[in-house]
Amino acid sequence: MVTRAFRAALAGVAGAGLWALQEPYDQRLFGCDYSDLAVLGKAFTRGPYWRRLGLALHLLNGALFGIVIERVSARCQRSPARVALLLSLAEHLGLYPLCALVDRRHPARGQAGVPPLLRNRRAFAQASWRHLLFGLVVGRLSRAGSARRPVQARVRRGRRAEEG
Repeated sequence: MVTRAFRAALAGVAGAGLWALQEPYDQRLFGCDYSDLAVLGKAFTRGPYWRRLGLALHLLNGALFGIVIERVSARCQRSPARVALLLSLAEHLGLYPLCALVDRRHPARGQAGVPPLLRNRRAFAQASWRHLLFGLVVGRLSRAGSARRPVQARVRRGRRAEEG
């Protein structure tokens, strides 16, 4: 179980890392300077280390979400790829209304990377793309890591039957 959780966390870190790497490109593509790294990092500091702090928090979120995806996938006995995609988009749609708090209360609101978000169609499309990318990456990596699971599960069940 620890190995599965560790692999899931790594998949989440990879998805969040790719998200962070491509942010400058999607900012140009969508014409919106919204940055999750800025929202996270500038919530705590506007000093020179906001980007590093934002990246660290973003990678931590990715790792935790990767573990959640793995646990839900195992519990529901569904494909990790499908669960990753569905959960990442559901999280986006479910939590996007909280952008009202960012718009009203974020200490860096209006600064670079933290534009008004709630009624910003470009920011919504940008966040949709990012969550889609994250879900695809985590799902792909989780599926690759879960290729051995069915065999391991059958072996365990067989041992239990023999022991019982």
